[in-house]
Amino acid sequence: MIYSENSLNLLTARTYPKKGPAWINKNLMGVSLSLLCERLETDEAEFLEKRDNIERTIKKLGDSIDGIIAIGDSDFPHIRGCVTPADRPFALFYKGDLQLLSKSNLNVAVIGVLNPDDKIELTERMVVAEILKHEATIISGLALGCDSIAHRVALEQLGKTVAILPSPLNNIVPKENLKLANKIVANGGLLISEYYEEPKSRNDMISRFVVRDRLQALFSDAILLSASYAPNNLGNDSGSRHAMEKAKVYGIKRGVIYNESKHLNNPMYDLNRQILNEDKTVVRIDSANMVEAINQLVSKPIIQSLF
Repeated sequence: MIYSENSLNLLTARTYPKKGPAWINKNLMGVSLSLLCERLETDEAEFLEKRDNIERTIKKLGDSIDGIIAIGDSDFPHIRGCVTPADRPFALFYKGDLQLLSKSNLNVAVIGVLNPDDKIELTERMVVAEILKHEATIISGLALGCDSIAHRVALEQLGKTVAILPSPLNNIVPKENLKLANKIVANGGLLISEYYEEPKSRNDMISRFVVRDRLQALFSDAILLSASYAPNNLGNDSGSRHAMEKAKVYGIKRGVIYNESKHLNNPMYDLNRQILNEDKTVVRIDSANMVEAINQLVSKPIIQSLF
């Protein structure tokens, strides 16, 4: 297991009240232990005791992780787009090839519903296969449905894929995708998570899914929505909405699969249609324009943040 003293320091700092990611990203990148404790307004001995406890907890993860990487470490992954300090991750637990998140890599996130029908799966498979022709790495969240399809197509096409999890890497969520997670790593891919402990409550677990969604955007050069419900009074919604919203804020290219004649009355394309109506810069992909549209989606992005 590889990790630096810096990574342990930042994880320990996070346990102090009101010391969230924004504060850590602004105040603690590469600072000495003495200055860190001064900024935390804490005693060094107390800090070191907390750090030792965290290190013991992390070591219990065993070979489920290869290491930890944190801001200030020389090989911390490249963040795409214009991302505020509050949204920037400060530490990541990983297993596999961390270089897949490097600046030189073309990363495309593919996201969507948990329960796609056969037609949605077929279309997504064709689109992902075309994206892989550009030597792109596929980013997704290892969820059931569209996420799993994206990961599997990448593996079938001998491409690389990265799964971003809302859980510690010793407890793959969902458990049904444990074999898929292992296969991703075995085939040169990558698993990452911001977490080393289990959630403290159901609400904590739910919030982790939302927080995870932003990573799919900020580690990708472009993001593709396969299919998704829009929020409605029937209780339908999808975590894909959060990732697509963050991508817009960060200035990350966005694409959606949508065909007006085929998908107009399909509620699993409601979010796709809504996004296209709201933002004319979004790339629309269907079977008729697939090659041209994907060329547009994966071409070098021009970052235009809302900030």
